[in-house]
Amino acid sequence: MGGSQVNRSLVRLYFEVGEASRDPVATWAKLTANSQEYRRARGERRVPLDDMTAAELAAGAIAHTVARHGADRVAALATTPLARLVGELGGAVLTEHPCAPEQVLGPRFAGPGAEDWARAAYVLLWGENNRLARTADTPWVIAGRYKGQKVVAIGTHPTRLSDETLVVRPGTDGALAMAMGHVLLKEFFLDRTPFAGHAAERTDLPFLVRLRAREGAFVPGGLLGRASERLSVYGGEAVEVLLPRFDDGPGVLRRGVPVLREGDDLVTTVFDLLLAVYGVARPGLPGVWPEGYEDRREPYTPAWQESCTGVPASRTLKTARELGVTAEKTGGRCMIVPGRLETAHADTAYRAMLALLVLTGCGSGWAQAGGAGVPLVPYLCLHACGEDRSDVGALSWALAEGLFARRTSRSVLLEAVRDGWPMAPAPRVLALPRPIYPLPPDVDLLIGPDEQCDLSSPDPELLAEAVTRLSGRTAPVEPGAAPVDGRMRLLVDHAWMHEYGEALPTYRPPGLGLPLKPTQLVRVT
Repeated sequence: MGGSQVNRSLVRLYFEVGEASRDPVATWAKLTANSQEYRRARGERRVPLDDMTAAELAAGAIAHTVARHGADRVAALATTPLARLVGELGGAVLTEHPCAPEQVLGPRFAGPGAEDWARAAYVLLWGENNRLARTADTPWVIAGRYKGQKVVAIGTHPTRLSDETLVVRPGTDGALAMAMGHVLLKEFFLDRTPFAGHAAERTDLPFLVRLRAREGAFVPGGLLGRASERLSVYGGEAVEVLLPRFDDGPGVLRRGVPVLREGDDLVTTVFDLLLAVYGVARPGLPGVWPEGYEDRREPYTPAWQESCTGVPASRTLKTARELGVTAEKTGGRCMIVPGRLETAHADTAYRAMLALLVLTGCGSGWAQAGGAGVPLVPYLCLHACGEDRSDVGALSWALAEGLFARRTSRSVLLEAVRDGWPMAPAPRVLALPRPIYPLPPDVDLLIGPDEQCDLSSPDPELLAEAVTRLSGRTAPVEPGAAPVDGRMRLLVDHAWMHEYGEALPTYRPPGLGLPLKPTQLVRVT
């Protein structure tokens, strides 16, 4: 007997049905043909099952499902041991990674290489349940320590691994990231310019943006399609722009940007807009600006974030400077290791964190690959949840166009899928590393550790061998992700991002969220 366990009724029916055929695929086909009887027998306690039989049972279910219903009806969460096999078969690998890396770093961002982890000179462990923040025996951490690596943990609880810990209030990580960005822009782009060459060549900061007239001022429109020769067009004409503000209700920031006239268009650069968003003032520009780092009224100063996060302004300033100086001296060898953020607006917070790496030339330092797999939350919203009554338009910014008025998360999700957003059909076989609810209905075989699952995870190697034998072919191996291609983006120029006021980095305070934000469904090509 091995470590596998199986639902008692399932294994009894499996052996009764399979007695004559001795063929696991045919057995599974017969077993699930009478779905009412089969599903009625599920739910009893689990009993031990030897590893070979467990692998044979699961392989029969997978091979039958692939042949009868298609490979995409087999799904596995990316963190389960069976995820690689499911991916090689062409099944749906479900990921909980945030959408932000794809939006900022590009759809083919592969994450840092193994050698980059130990080479990192400065590491921010950012977020809750970060595996690396809980254990000190990770090889790359040990290797990095010998080379003088500094580790700063950011979260709601201290950790024994880090040199320093910034304890933030739950859901306010984005405010800290925005304040750090304020410092980086002021001291490393205006006072000095060590990252100007990187910004001009590898980011969208010099790209020209159209401005649209709105309520006596202007709001950012779409990209013009080409870059300026300089990061900024500062020095000539200037206008006031209206920008989103969410820390004090759905409000509006009034800040100024320098502009050029391109035919009938009034344009500025992404960099100039970014300085306005972060509140980094320059002489002669209109609008309301912070008076300095100590200003608590205007976002996004170190003193302002202190009232949100509880992190002293002095420590925010110190951490931002350490990140900037280390990135400058090491050529970008800084890293953010993201964990789970306790906020309904985690995607917005992640983008504010990613902006720190983009600004300092550390684009390969986001220690999490993006763009691969089917996002779990939309998958469950589509296949496991009923129609919701939430009005996604309630989160639009104060000067939005009304694109989401009286619309639900599900309707927006269906529109995104129709437009080519990645999705897979409802699963017939589903492998999970932990309990997840709600679960999609009509799952024939649920593999996982929970007592409600039909079968605990079989040995991956035994299962792979059995699937290959039963399907009569060798599963193709997917190639690794390609390096990031193109420029990193701090302006996500999409109608849905503009509608929510999140086209540029911003901060949304913790509060009631939606099952699914439309900004999580924006793809970058």
